Amino acid sequence: MTPELVTPPMILVLWTLLGYLLGSIPFGSIVTHVMGLGDLRQIGSGNIGATNVLRTGSKLGAGLTLTADVGKAGATVFLARYLVAEDAAQLAGLAAILGHCYPIWLKFQGGKGVATFFGLLFVLAWPIGLAAGVTWLSTAALFKYSSLASLTAAAVIPIIVLLFPSNNLFLLSISLMALIFWRHKENIIRLLNSTESKIGLK
Repeated sequence: MTPELVTPPMILVLWTLLGYLLGSIPFGSIVTHVMGLGDLRQIGSGNIGATNVLRTGSKLGAGLTLTADVGKAGATVFLARYLVAEDAAQLAGLAAILGHCYPIWLKFQGGKGVATFFGLLFVLAWPIGLAAGVTWLSTAALFKYSSLASLTAAAVIPIIVLLFPSNNLFLLSISLMALIFWRHKENIIRLLNSTESKIGLK
């Protein structure tokens, strides 16, 4: 779908703000609190994402968090696209990921944006989201590093987008890749030093 370029700037600003606020909802912290799993900020990496929720020992809690984090970005994109236009959907989706990474409710200390990244992609352009998902799963299965899988998926998105030029998602894909890499900068250092934890290991 070709983005509409006539959406009034104020409407775009409002949807960007709404996307940020929706993305800022810290479902990981909420789930662990409701389930009595403790303070997520004091567990493992202190991250609010599903991977850290899994460190509490609750697969249900991690699953609920993953679903909610994917859903909040997907819902934001869907609503913005349905109610406004494609440009609003892209901005609102990106803002949702920024909200997850830098939530106002947690003093801007949030997650790494991977679940929201996939939620945005699957709703915005499902073939691209599917390709990113396959890339993540393949990399994770081969190397056993969640962070490496996330970085690889983010890195291939701009390349995949070039195969679908009518989607006009290249600038967004570059922004997403840069954000995911920035949020994983400490993981990158650990990967280079061979000190990164593998999937399934504490």
